[in-house]
Amino acid sequence: MESFIRFCDRLSLYGGVLAGILTIVALLLVCAEMVIRTLFAKTLYITEEYTGYLMAALTFLALAYTLRDKSHIRMVFLHEIVKGRARNLVDLYAFIVGFIFCAILTYNCYEFFFDSIRTGTRSMQISATPLAYPHFFMPLGSAILTLQFAAEICRSLIRLRTGETGEAESSTLGR
Repeated sequence: MESFIRFCDRLSLYGGVLAGILTIVALLLVCAEMVIRTLFAKTLYITEEYTGYLMAALTFLALAYTLRDKSHIRMVFLHEIVKGRARNLVDLYAFIVGFIFCAILTYNCYEFFFDSIRTGTRSMQISATPLAYPHFFMPLGSAILTLQFAAEICRSLIRLRTGETGEAESSTLGR
């Protein structure tokens, strides 16, 4: 179980790093558009479209990393009320619900991606980009998030088995 948790944490880290790289690419694309418009009174034509694709991709890729580092917006009022084993059970329940939701999300994103491959859908912009490329990041990111939820379930089960309360962890914003 520990090796599975480490694998999921590493996969989430890679997704977060890739999201950071895509952020830099989007920034460079916007800067290049500004320079070309200012100096040459021309345009790249693809900046708005591709920046949108990059934003969607980096959002999906960063979800699991954010879960791993406990950086999502959290409702901690139950953590203030319940202590010890009950807190671990609340966490386990929340992670199971998140896992189920993300498994369904992954399936639907995969269907959306596969449909764009099957139909050969292209963007309506001047680039006529095959939409399977940007759609690919949706099932990928949601699958990594689903695996991270599974890792968090495993962590919660380990805490329940060992009797660890995780109270110090819940009082901070990050891990």
